[in-house]
Order: sequence, then C-alpha cells, then structure tokens
Amino acid sequence: MTQYSKYLIAILTAASFAACKVGKDFQRPEVALPAQFGNTAAADSSVGAAPWKQFFPDPALQELIGGALKSNFDLQLALKRIEAASAYVKQAKAAMLPSVSANATANTSFPSENSLNGLSLKNFLKTDHIEDFTLGLGISWEIDIWGKIRRQKEAALASYLQTYEGARAVQTGIVANVANSYFNLLMLDAQLDIAKRNASLSDTIVQMIRMQKTAGEVTELAVQQAVAQKLQAEQLIPQLEQAATIQENAIRILMGQLPGTVARTASLDGYQVWDSLQTGIPAKVIANRPDVKASEMGLKAANATVGAAQGAMYPALSLTANGGLNAYKIGEWFNGNSIFGTVAGNIVQPIFNQRRLRTQLEIAQNDRDQAAIRFRQSVTVAVGEVTDALVQLDKLQQQQAISGTRLETTRQAVNNARLLFRSGLANYLEVINAQGTSLQAELTQADIKRQRLTAMVSLYRSLGGGYQ
Repeated sequence: MTQYSKYLIAILTAASFAACKVGKDFQRPEVALPAQFGNTAAADSSVGAAPWKQFFPDPALQELIGGALKSNFDLQLALKRIEAASAYVKQAKAAMLPSVSANATANTSFPSENSLNGLSLKNFLKTDHIEDFTLGLGISWEIDIWGKIRRQKEAALASYLQTYEGARAVQTGIVANVANSYFNLLMLDAQLDIAKRNASLSDTIVQMIRMQKTAGEVTELAVQQAVAQKLQAEQLIPQLEQAATIQENAIRILMGQLPGTVARTASLDGYQVWDSLQTGIPAKVIANRPDVKASEMGLKAANATVGAAQGAMYPALSLTANGGLNAYKIGEWFNGNSIFGTVAGNIVQPIFNQRRLRTQLEIAQNDRDQAAIRFRQSVTVAVGEVTDALVQLDKLQQQQAISGTRLETTRQAVNNARLLFRSGLANYLEVINAQGTSLQAELTQADIKRQRLTAMVSLYRSLGGGYQ
C-alpha cells in the first residue's frame, strides 16, 4: 500500500464519521391554539392574506404607504440587517471548504563570525551571510466529523431567515402605522369642520340672545355665557389645526421625508369600515405572521448554536498540506530540486480550557430556552391581538350606533331649545347646554368612526397582513 493510499483511507474514514451530528434537529415547540378566534366561524381564508393595496383602496393612502415602504428608515435598517446576515451565511457555507493560503518570503541573515554558523559559512561557502527564498502554498481542511460546521451553517441560515422575516414584520408595522395616522388625520379634518360649524352656530345664538337682552327679556349674564360658549367652540379650531399639522409631520417622517403637508382626498364619513372580516384558522394565521416566523427562526438558530457548542468539545480532525519552492538563491527557484512538500493530519481533543467550552455550551442552551419562551410568547401575543381587534370591531360598531342616536337627539334638542327660547318657553341656559352637548356628541361620533377604522387596521396587521 502506497503512502498516498494510506492518506486517502484516513480521509475516507474520517468522512464516514461526518454522518454523526451533534445536537438535536429543530422541531417547532407545541403551542396550544384555539380552534377559532372568539365567536367567529373558522374559515380557510383570512383577510390577512390580502395585499395591502387591495385592503386599502384609497389612492391617496396607497401613495402614502408606497412612499413609506420605499424610504422608511426602519425598513432600510432592516434590509441592511438582511444583507449582513446574508454575508454570514456565505461565510458559513465557505467553512466547509479547505482554507488555502499563499506566501512568499525572502530573508538574509549575517551570523557572528565567532559563531559556529559564521565559521562554517566562511570556511566552506566562502560567504558571510545566508540567503533564503521561499514561494509556498498551504492548504488546511477541518473535516466536519461531528457536524459542528454544519450546525454553524444551519444557525447562520436561520439567523438570515430571522432578519428576513423581521423586515417583513417591520413592513406590516409601517403599513399599519401609516394607515392609522391617515385615518387619524381624516378624523381631525372632520372634527375641525365640526368646530367651525359650531362656532358659526354659536355666533348666531349670541346674536339671538343679544336681541333678547335689547328687548329686556334677558340680562347681560346670558350674553356673557353665550359668548363663552362661542369662544369654547372657537378655541377648538387652533387646537385641531395644531394636531392635524403634527399628524401630517408624523406621516412624512414615516415616509422618510421632512415635515410638510399631506394630500388627502377622502373624508372620514366616506371611508367604509369592513365589519365582516374573515380571520381564518388560528394555526394558519399564526404561521402567516412575520414576527412569529422571525421568533421561530431565532429559536432554530439558537438550537443549532447548541449543537455547534457541543461539537467544539469533541475531537477536531484537520488535514494540512504545504508545498512550494525553496532555494538559497532566487535564481534557483525553478530548479526541480527546489520543490518541497509536507502533508500532516492533526487531531485535537480539548481537555482543560479554563471551562470556556462548557460555559459556551451552557450559555447556548440558556439562549435556546429563552428563544423557546419568546416563540411561545409571540404566538400567545398574536392570538391576543387578533381577539382584541375582533372585540374592538364588534363593540365599536355598537358604540357608533348609540352615538349616532345620541347625536341625532342632541341636534333635535338644539333646534327645539332655540324655538322654545324664542317663544319664551325655555331659558338661555337650556340653549347653551343643548349646543355644548351637541358639539361633544359630534366630536365623539367622529372619534368612534376613527377607532373603528383603527380596529380594522389592527385586525389586518394581527392576521399577518401588510407585507404582500
């Protein structure tokens, strides 16, 4: 048997052990899930699977969301994290390949003339210095006997997928935030119109009471209280204008732009709330959420890291080979006698390493346990968010119906109070109180409509919608 055959047998024997793997293969933890969300009927389809352009048909809102997805800073950072994770995946894949290095050295030494080397050079080679020129190539390859390198590759790939799903989760959040901010802006526009109408109506009431005072039917106190009611309505106008401007700036920042105005063509009353939204089967919905997927990939990466930490405690087999040209004169490099080569095998078994390897394993196991807890937490939070959004949609619909009845009642009360006041059957306080109550009812109605739209967005995002 030749020497090369022995090396080949050694390599094949080592490779046969490579089927062994340290650590356990990843399995998703079992998490208890309900058969359906709340009182909704289970269905295969879910509104969370709908593209965001289909869910938000308003062209102005689509333009805002599209701008945010293009220039939002958080999303740009998430994409950069994906690029970094991709580089680590490439590095982990390359770890399976041999390491190759090339080197070229040239040195000259002048030994002491009183040393043995110096006397030998002077007497035999008739020179006072030694020259050495080397051009070499080295190859080193760690054979993955226990699967340590493969576990590292698995961890890198899972971390990459975690950043990918994390970016999708950021996108769903951006879509929801822009939509909610847009609906809040529409509410402020509606409330601003309400405040202006009530300020105009209050001015009419002030004029009416002043006429009554001129006729001697009321005192100056009645006029003052009517003016105070008018000023209260007028005070709302700059407050709402301020809030609208701040909301516009917030939307622009979400879009990665400097503060400025935001164009909108829709009105709060003209925007339809989807009351009947299919939620789908909880198990499928949870699997569709990017944040849950990201936590699952984090757990998978942590599990693979445990295997890699275990592999670091086992013997490591590496093969090395070096070869090249070496001569005492650079002109002798290409002489056949200048070729040299070495082949070596090395097995290293850590024995005492100041407990570093054991500590790394224990920390990796602890990180895996934490990742498992975070995964279960993300699933539980996801189910809770869907359930909360469904309750909000149901109860806010009831509140809006009640609020609508209240608003109609207060409007009738304002008209009746004005008529009765002119007829002398009601005093000025009843007119002022009726007007104030009607103003609050209109503002509340607009806010409830905005809350319903926000709940609709929350349900869409909690079902995993927004990244399509």
